[in-house]
Amino acid sequence: MAAIEKRGDNSYRLTVSCGYDKQGKKIIKRKTVDLSHIKPNKQLEEANKQWILFKDEVEKGIYLDSGKITFEDFINKWLKDYAEPELAPKTLFRYKEIINSRIIPALGHIKINKLQPTHLTEFYNNLRESGIRLDKKYVPKENFVDLISELGYTPKDIMQKCNVSERTLLNIKHGKSVQSATANKIVTVLNIKTEYLFNTVSDNTALSERTILHHHRIISSILTCAVQWGFILNNPASRVKAPKVEKKEARHYDIDQTEYILELLQEEPIKYRTMVTLAIYGGMREGELAALTWDDVDLKNCLLRINKSLQHLTGQGTFIKSTKNETSNRIISLPPSVIALLKNYKLWQNGQKSDMGDLWNDTNSLFTAIDGTYIFPGIVGSWFSNFIARHNKKIMDDDTIKKDDKEKYLLDRVNFHGLRHTSATILINQGMDVTTVSKRLGHARTSTTTDIYAHSLKKADFEASQKLEELFNKKNKSKKKS
Repeated sequence: MAAIEKRGDNSYRLTVSCGYDKQGKKIIKRKTVDLSHIKPNKQLEEANKQWILFKDEVEKGIYLDSGKITFEDFINKWLKDYAEPELAPKTLFRYKEIINSRIIPALGHIKINKLQPTHLTEFYNNLRESGIRLDKKYVPKENFVDLISELGYTPKDIMQKCNVSERTLLNIKHGKSVQSATANKIVTVLNIKTEYLFNTVSDNTALSERTILHHHRIISSILTCAVQWGFILNNPASRVKAPKVEKKEARHYDIDQTEYILELLQEEPIKYRTMVTLAIYGGMREGELAALTWDDVDLKNCLLRINKSLQHLTGQGTFIKSTKNETSNRIISLPPSVIALLKNYKLWQNGQKSDMGDLWNDTNSLFTAIDGTYIFPGIVGSWFSNFIARHNKKIMDDDTIKKDDKEKYLLDRVNFHGLRHTSATILINQGMDVTTVSKRLGHARTSTTTDIYAHSLKKADFEASQKLEELFNKKNKSKKKS
């Protein structure tokens, strides 16, 4: 029996003998490898290398027979050997949520080498059905704070005793829904019934095409790894038409609205004014902004270094991690007005340190909680949404403004991440080249920038053509006159 057999134009079957079972039957392990990516005259050499690696895996007991393992078996191996060491904590958390809640229950039982494009197509169609979510939303009652007060607790007690984040508590105060795990945690600690603090609402809507596409990308990524590791010859996900998502322009503010926001911020607390201003001028991600330290600020040369991100995960707390990718590490320039704001903010923070005395935790962070510890990464996003809602309500309630005039004072409901899009869009529309904008945003590829800001680029391109039209028409008219 040959250890290496050519089975097709570009495939080889590898065979390893590993002793005998209890019945005296010889134990044979086989594996087929696809070498179509290797030059024909080098394939046998590569097959020999693969056989040595295969033999080593069998002898160490780490080889799994692709003919016997299920998709769930391989997913667990992929999570352990690749995802957990390589993926960012938040990405891994989201992947596991989708994998454990939908992918494994629907497809996990299928043998990995039997998984077909039709299985995936049926799965995606199932995700489109109404009622697939069957989630329950737990909406806090309007008098939530009064209710816990009657029980003898303060909001701070809820954070500490129930291990609830500052952002979640802020969402509860604003009447936003929370996950069932959060609601259950609170009522269990307080020893009360869920309906005392929360109203439950069923959500039986179908998943969006964007969410289904995310499922597809996770499955495709796992199966690509299965091909690379020699468990299957090809990726069935590559033969499935990916869910189509309509490309929408990234939500952002225009120049006039941005200028108006910066004006309104003058009346807001300096910490949030500084954070929002930095987001507009720097175009950084929320986690990158929250992770900044004073070592990252060069006040003399008006520079800001971005090389880390702050994240929060249930069970892991708040922690510093590396940026999204290598190119996300960058140094950007800031205008003098922003540097002046940062200097004023530093003076204010020094006052906070002095007031807290020995209770202050020196993390050297720009933006902190009241005691100097890490700020919750999403707190500025919640504050900004509330800031916009608060302003719009003030305009609507102002009887001195005519009804027809109210519209021009109202601000669009754009989330905090939209300020990053705002920064990029304004730069593009002001004629800044895409490469510079891409580097400023920390995108891995310029194509990412052009994909996200295609609408703005078209607008800038149209304006460029108009300028050429005006330029040459003006010259032609001058010639005719002379």
